[in-house]
Amino acid sequence: MAAHDRVPDEFCETREETGVGLGGEIITGPVSDWATDFSHMEPEWADDPYPIQDELRRRCPIARTERFGGAWLPTRYEDVSAIAYDTERFSSRSVIVDNFRPPRDAAPIGGAPPITCDPPFHHNARKLLLSAFTKTSVAKQEDKTRAFCHSLIDSFEGQDLVDAASGYAQHIPMRAMADLLGLPPEDAPQFREFVEDTLEGINLPPDEHTERMGKLSGYLLAQVHDHLDNPREDLTTYLADARLYGARLGEKHVVGSMILLLVAGIDTTWSAIGASLWHLARTPSDRSRLVAEPSLLPTAIEEFLRAYAPVTMARLVKEDMHWRGVDMKADDWILLSFPAANRDPAQFDRADEVIIDREVNRHAAFGLGHHRCLGAHLARMELRVALEVWLERIPTFSLADPQAVTWSTGQVRGPRTLPLLIRPAG
Repeated sequence: MAAHDRVPDEFCETREETGVGLGGEIITGPVSDWATDFSHMEPEWADDPYPIQDELRRRCPIARTERFGGAWLPTRYEDVSAIAYDTERFSSRSVIVDNFRPPRDAAPIGGAPPITCDPPFHHNARKLLLSAFTKTSVAKQEDKTRAFCHSLIDSFEGQDLVDAASGYAQHIPMRAMADLLGLPPEDAPQFREFVEDTLEGINLPPDEHTERMGKLSGYLLAQVHDHLDNPREDLTTYLADARLYGARLGEKHVVGSMILLLVAGIDTTWSAIGASLWHLARTPSDRSRLVAEPSLLPTAIEEFLRAYAPVTMARLVKEDMHWRGVDMKADDWILLSFPAANRDPAQFDRADEVIIDREVNRHAAFGLGHHRCLGAHLARMELRVALEVWLERIPTFSLADPQAVTWSTGQVRGPRTLPLLIRPAG
């Protein structure tokens, strides 16, 4: 058995032993009524969730399902915001809706600190990571990111049909995270599998899901030990040597933070780049305008983030309560849909339209409240550079077949196959 397969028991706890399990029953299948039986794991949600969200916002703004052991889906911006800021009544100890809930004593660290931490521990756990994601730190990665984007497009030479999701978008954040954490670039292909196991594998039998997550934890634990033996200038070495409240971080905290950075840092940005290219491929007027006016790109990016926000986070209700007209029970899930909030007409003018020169755009794509994405500067840089290089090198492109585009299911939504017909410049 390889070193990275030997995982300590603390990283392989079974669901039945550590939390409220639901027996591993299937939690997906046809939806009878989105107001009372919603499921974000269904193909129709992945393909186009916006009409469903709009209808719920009009008819039943806080939808309910008995799946996942009971969950709620608020679709109004004001409700999503209120929950995101309310740490007294809603816990972040788990942020991925599943048929399992971690025990309450999983706090304060949770499985992926700081995103699985509640106050007051959250503040200091988050503070540990902030220096790696400042604008100054992120700027140091831009030249390398740009060169890598060019190398990906170089690999398209001689092709007029490419998959922009698997051949371009996914590789950019995978390489950025490998560089940031000091992981071998040749391991990047494994990262996609780790991401899918974490975010899209919630309907697997509990034992299989636990086994897959154990592989991720084992891989990262081996990296931590290697960095302790061979320190270098990267975030893994920093975390392995970091101290909180006067004590060095435990292995579970270090590995959990790495899981957060690896999974969230890859899938969200991969999805945002892919969705932006999808929009431009199907909207020639916007594509042509950005090619002609590259200075407009930062504004357009904020609109792409609003309109195609990839992330839906989760919270757990702390205690039984009546909240804004519904009776929530302790440990009910809340699907905190930032995509739905971003399309609320009460918050945004012409909310259902993509307006690439939108001037007022206080979107929630990076979250709201104390868990707002700490990697927002990095994500924006990767998205901007990816689109700058693409539009410079491939100013003319279109969907090869709109029906061939596929989207991920679960709490991060983005294109997973994106066949484009391309015409490189020159």
